Parts: sequence; structure tokens; C-alpha cells
Amino acid sequence: MMGLPLTFAQPLLLLGLLSLPLLWWLLRVMPPRPRRIEFPPTKLLFDIAPKEETPSRTPWWLTAIRLAAAALLIAAAAGPIWNPATGLGAGNAPLVILLDDGWSSAASWETRIKAADELIAKADNDRRGVALVALSEPQRDITLMPAGNARVALRQFSPKPWSAERVETLPAIERFLKATGDAEIAWLSDGTDTGRGSEFVESLSKAIGERALTIFEGAPAPLALAAAENAAAKMVVKVLRPAGGAAVGTVRAVDAKGSPVGEARFNFKDGDRETDASFDLPVELRNDIARLEIAGERSAGAVQLLDKRWRRRAVGVVSGATSDTAQPLLAANFYLARALSPFADVRLGERGSPQQAVAQFLDQKLPMIVMADVGTLSPEIRERLNAWIEQGGVLVRFAGPRLAQADDDLVPVKLRRGGRTLGGSLTWEKPQHLSTFAAEGPFAGLAVPKDITVNRQVLAEPDAALAAKTWAILEDGTPLVTGERRAKGVVSLFHVGADMRWSDLPMSGSFVEMLRRIVDMSGYTSTPGAGVAGEGAVEMVAPLRTLDGFGTFGPPPSSAKPMRADYRDRATPDHPPGLYGPAEGPIAVNTLASADRLAALDTSILRAQRATYTNAEPRDLRGMLLASALALFLVDAVIVALLGAGLAALLRRWRPASASLALALVFALTTSTPSQVRADSKDDFALRAVSQTRLAYVVTGNADVDAIVKAGMSGLTLFLAQRTALEAGDPIGVDPASDELAFFPLIYWPVMPDAPRPSQDTLNRIDAYMKQGGTVVFDTRDALEAPPGENGSSQTPGMMALRNILSSLDVPELEPVPREHVLTKTFYLLRDFPGRYTTGQTWVETLPRNEDDEAASRPAHGGDGVSPIIITSNDLAGAWALRPDGQPMLPVSGGDMRQREFAFRAGVNIVMYTLTGNYKADQVHVPALIERLGQ
Repeated sequence: MMGLPLTFAQPLLLLGLLSLPLLWWLLRVMPPRPRRIEFPPTKLLFDIAPKEETPSRTPWWLTAIRLAAAALLIAAAAGPIWNPATGLGAGNAPLVILLDDGWSSAASWETRIKAADELIAKADNDRRGVALVALSEPQRDITLMPAGNARVALRQFSPKPWSAERVETLPAIERFLKATGDAEIAWLSDGTDTGRGSEFVESLSKAIGERALTIFEGAPAPLALAAAENAAAKMVVKVLRPAGGAAVGTVRAVDAKGSPVGEARFNFKDGDRETDASFDLPVELRNDIARLEIAGERSAGAVQLLDKRWRRRAVGVVSGATSDTAQPLLAANFYLARALSPFADVRLGERGSPQQAVAQFLDQKLPMIVMADVGTLSPEIRERLNAWIEQGGVLVRFAGPRLAQADDDLVPVKLRRGGRTLGGSLTWEKPQHLSTFAAEGPFAGLAVPKDITVNRQVLAEPDAALAAKTWAILEDGTPLVTGERRAKGVVSLFHVGADMRWSDLPMSGSFVEMLRRIVDMSGYTSTPGAGVAGEGAVEMVAPLRTLDGFGTFGPPPSSAKPMRADYRDRATPDHPPGLYGPAEGPIAVNTLASADRLAALDTSILRAQRATYTNAEPRDLRGMLLASALALFLVDAVIVALLGAGLAALLRRWRPASASLALALVFALTTSTPSQVRADSKDDFALRAVSQTRLAYVVTGNADVDAIVKAGMSGLTLFLAQRTALEAGDPIGVDPASDELAFFPLIYWPVMPDAPRPSQDTLNRIDAYMKQGGTVVFDTRDALEAPPGENGSSQTPGMMALRNILSSLDVPELEPVPREHVLTKTFYLLRDFPGRYTTGQTWVETLPRNEDDEAASRPAHGGDGVSPIIITSNDLAGAWALRPDGQPMLPVSGGDMRQREFAFRAGVNIVMYTLTGNYKADQVHVPALIERLGQ
């Protein structure tokens, strides 16, 4: 209503507001004045001042109060509802829910799931089938299902860490709509166009045709990171959004261990879709950054993972030419420093001999060294360079007069002595241009420049391996750049000089990109663009750890596939964002590529009803409006009494009665109202408890423990819905001292060592509950605190507190769960019942023994009942507790990776045991029964 979250159950009743002018006129009508007749004796009364005066007409403000009270009554009768539940119109057509579940939906995922759950609930009331369509999973079949199954399936959805390709789901949507016929469609949109959004909207409009469509909008715009660059003075990352007004935020930088490195602020102006966040940190700290994330934003797109490709590597440059000092602007060092400085920290060996500079760089353990026209090296330096290369160093050499005359094995190919001059007066050969880059080399994919001219070069001796070692080729087929891998390192050679004497390559923009590709290869073995010539195939790396849709690391999914080590694109379903390759040098894959940008999704061409997401619960305003109207009528009555002086007369005549009335009113307010509230609250509790099968837990009063236990019981409830036929309601916290316990088949009681002992009345209620068939699971949650020894588990603080509680209860004899107990086989076959811990024992009521034969197997349970008490110390609820994003709240202590799964299975067995009793008890005796029958 006018942009407000307000609707009316009976909006036609608002037409009654049109009668307010008539009511105003009626309230302002005056009776006719009496005729004035002069009577002389009354002149004596003129000097007497009257004590009471009656106005001739109603004051305007009193009329306004009455009109306001009338308007409130009319509005209350219309049934106003604040934050109404958004839904679709009533009908019998199936409901199709299109769910945006890419990374951009993660920030508002709970809001989206709540809206979908409300739609499914309405469809359930109308007995309509429901189809869920995840727009990031085009391979998933679209099928109609009952609303109950759809609700369970909805909880299994989670945001994907890659961009949803909505267009790819269109064929499946079209096939389903053609097969189904009439249908009502709801699109839970995230409002973000990550690519091909307009194409999807146009095709969806054609596929839907005349069917009803409702688009849910209004979710907060997602934020994302892309194009991180470790520049010379600072690290810069782009912060993206589809649209919005002015906003500020913070980007955090953390290292590989999760420790904070720094923070950077970003500021969006009104209408901006991208801005920058800059980290002004020393290069050593910037090189330690492994992850950038937007504070307060939970999505894979808000995370930028950095590997060694983003490290600003230190590169040592050594020149053997003597002209570097005399003419610095023409020297090889000048061109190399300018080309390397945008992406590396250049360290020049300007003092001492080239060999001293090389030794200094080796001592500093630089990942890459560039040697321009350095000829002969001493055997010691040659050995150190070879060892450095084998450990992963990258050596880049440039030709020159000295190298052309030297015999050197620190080059990838064998060289001919002397140089080759092109275009001189004594040669027929013309200067050569660059022809192509090798497809298997690190320069693959670069545009071939046409402005590079080579006037002189050093030639390689032809051999069978020369072609495999060539990275760049001239038009005459001779190599311009060659390279090879040696152990973990790389040796490469530019067959021209690093200055302008032999070619104009150093003046080309391609020179910078070629050096960038080589720098990317330094510092780790899994090199992007592995294409070091000489290798037949590009290295493939397997996923190590991947991000989920909320930006949290986890094990890679089964659908993740190995990728090429030179992969630089955005994440896909086959290659989800995360780290790939060896743990000591992983390669990062991010949700967005450097060139990706976000835009608002335009759905204006769709003929659709618009709805908004809401986080607030619907609120009926009738009670508040009626109370306000009653208050105004009371004010009106008081004002009328004061104006007419009737209140004073009434008080004079009925002072005793008024005092009695006031006392009665106070008594009613202090006694009747609270009891009514308590009665209503008890009725609501009972209705909620019996509306569905629910698990219960005892509220301890410790906020942290209660939050974990509630999350644990909710996690177990969800697991039950996913694995069994039980669709239980949300768990309820109970107070054994006041709440009715008979509604619940199972109550989980976390024992607090420092909690006071319950009152005897409370213990009596617990005892009655267990006697009437209920089961209480007492969990001391302190298995790790048990001292060593045979009876150590019974000496923990939690167990001592539990003994204090059980001392006044009629508890049967207990024993550890035997292997033949029905609790071990009610749903899953289990041997023990782990939680967060595995060392604690689980105790139940002792099974009756066969007195005649101690070795005989015992029945699954004596009688038809269920053990009224189960005791454990393994912290079951802690293992079941899940965060809203589906991740565990607390770690488990055992070394078995499946411990949490077995903890959930133990919970399923306990719940099924309390619900079914001896359902499987008789099955244990099947062999004995068959033997008795002689079969």
C-alpha cells in the first residue's frame, strides 16, 4: 500500500471513511435557540456569577477526537496487517519456483529461502504441486512434487560459488511448461546480471506466454571483488556492485593462516558500480596476503583468493655492458627496469662486477634473475646458479656481444659463435619481424606485434629439440626467444639484446607482457601458462580446497575436476573457486575474472506482478487500532464530563461508589489480566507443541549453551527430514518447572555443573513424564574431562551434578548400551553413539537377563516400553549444531572424518527408538521363533 508493507483483509470497509464528513456535520449541528422574553424581575439575577456554563456548540478539537476514534474503528474493521506474508493468488495450477542460487544470492539466502517456504506453505494449503528450479543447475530435472517434499528439497538447496548461467536452464523450463500446461510461476530473483541477463529475460517472456508470473525483488545488492593487482606502491582491488546509492565498507586482507594483514576502506558514490580499495603496505606484507574479503558480506564473490601469481616478486637485473654507467638512458638496465617495475620489485646490480651482483642476488634468494649480455661466469657462480635453478629459480638472459663470443651452458639451446647481422651493407638478408608465438609456450595468446624489427641476433644450432624449446619465432623461422625447464626452474634466452642496438623489441608493449608472463613463472613449480616449450602437455592440477557459496573453505565437491595449470578464467561448476594443485604452491581460482563487472537485472519487459522480500513477521494491527479508538472515546467522555461539570457532581454524590470502583479496577488489572495472559501463553504453547511432532530441550539459562543446543536440535530435525519419513517441527525449549512435558516424546537435557538443583516439584514432574512413556536424554558434555581410571567417567563435574538430580528420581537400573539393544538398530546399524566426543559411554535401562542361562542372548528390550532415561557425556547436540549456512558450529574431537555423520545417525536411532518403541524388538527373536516352530 503506497510503498508500505501494509495490506487490509477487507479493504472495501475503508469506504466507511467517506462518511466522516457527514459525521462531522452531525456533530456540529446546533439545536434551535429558544425565544428571548424580557422578564424584569430577573434583572436581579444578572449580578450573580454562575458556577457552571454550558457551551452553545461542540468545540472543533473535541469533534476531531471523535472523528479520529471513528476512523480508527473503520480501519480496524478492514483488518490491517503490517508486513503481510507475500504470496501468490489462490488457484489450482501448479506452482513453479525459479530460484536464483548463484554466488550473488548468498548474501540474502535466508530471506530467499523464507520467501520460498511461504510460497510452498500457501501451495500446501491450496493442495497444489510445486516444482523447484535452481537456475544454476541446468542438468537438474524439473518435476512436480507435493508441497511437503518440496519443503524438504528446498532445505537441501544452497548458493553456488559461481555465477548462475540462467540461459542454460531455459530448455528444461520450456519442456516442463509445455508438458504441464497451466502453471503459476514465482521468480525469486537476486536482481543481479552477471552475464546474458537480457537474453534470459527475453527468452523467459516467450516461454511463459500468458501464464501468471510474480517476481520477488528488493534483496540487498551483492558486493564482489575482482581484478586484484599488486602494484608498485600498493595493492589495489576493485569492489563491484550492480547498482545503489552512496555506501562505504571495508575490505580485509588475511594471510594463509587466517591472521589479519590489513584493512582498506572503499567508498561508493551515488550510482557508482565499481570502486577501488587500496592497501598501502610494505611489499613484504602484501606478498603474504592470501585472501581478500569484504567485511560483513557472506558470498564467494566477496572473496578474492591470491596465489603466488599475485606476489610482487623481487627480480635482480645484472648487465655486463660498460655503457650502462656512461649513458644510463640507453642502457639495458633502463629498459628492463621500466618494463619490470609495473609488476615486480627491480633490484639493479649497479656496483661491482656482474659476478658479484649475481652472488648477492643468490644470497638474497631472489626467485628471478635477469642477465643482459653477461658472458663468462666463474665455475663457483655457475654451480650456484645451476643449484638455484634446480630449486625453482628463473634465469632470463639477453644476448649481446659478450654472450655471442662465450661458451656458456646456462642457456636453453646451443649457440653459434658470433652474431647474425641483418640488413647491413655486407649482407643480402633483410631485417626480420616477429612471426608468431609458440602455442605451447608461456607467450601463447599474446597478440603478435607487427612493429618489432630485429637487426641482429644470436643463432641457435639446429637440433631435434630446438622447435620444442622455441617460444617466439621470426619470419625466417629462426628463434627470437627460447626456453626450457630444468628440474623445478626455468632458463630462457632472448636472442637479441635488452637495449635498442640489436632490435626495437624493448620499446614494444609486447616486451612488457612477455616479461610479465615469465615473472609469473617464478617462485613456484605449478606455473600458469605451463607452456614452457619442451613439455608435451600442460600440467593438470587437482582441486585442493574450494569455497562454498558463502565464501567458506571446505573439501572439494565430487563434481570438481582437475584443471590446466594456466587456467585464468572465472569459476565454473567443473572448476569451483578455491585452491588447486600442491599445498606448498596452490593456484587460485576466483568466482569472478578480472574483466567481469556486475549490472542490475532489467526485468521491465516481463508482464509480472512485483513482490518484495521481507524479514519481519506479519502483524495484525486490529488490536492496536481498537485499543487506540477505545482510548479516544474514554478521553472524549472525560472531556465532556469536565466541560459539563458533571464529573464533579458525580464524585460528590458517588464518592464511596467511585472509590470502590477504582479499587475494583486496580484489582482487575493486577489479577485478571496477568492470569489471562498466562492462560493464553499456555494455550499457544500447547497448540504449537501438538500441531507437529517436535523434539524438546531443557532451557538452562546459559545463553551460549542454549544457543548451541537449539542449533543442535534444529540440525537433527533437518537430518531427520532428509534421511527419514519424519518431518518434525522446529524444536521447542521447555522449562520443566512450568511447561507441560507430555507433548514431547523426547527431551534433551544438557547438564550444567554449576546449575542449581531443580526443586522437588520439578523433579516430580520429570519423574511423572518418564513414568508416562517419555524419554529424557541427559548429556553431561564432559567426556574429555574424565580423569583416568576405570570409574573416571563418573567423577566429572557434570556427572556429579547429574547424580544430584537423579538422587530424587525413581530411576531404573542402568547399563551401557549392549550390542543387541534395539537402540543400535532402530534405523541405522550402530555400535556406539558418538557426539563431539567418542570416549563417553551411553547408558540406558538395564535389559532383563535370562536367569537360567547367562550366556543366552538377551531380548532387545524388556517389555513393550522404551528406556525412560538415556545418559551420555559425548555432547550430542554440539555435534548436531549447524550454523545458518549449513556449516558445523563446533569441531569434533575424534580423528574419524565421519564422526559427525555417525553422531547424526545416533540421533536418528534415539528419536526412532522413542517414537517406535519395540518396533524392531521382536525381529531380534525371529531366529528363536522359527526354531520353536520347527521351520
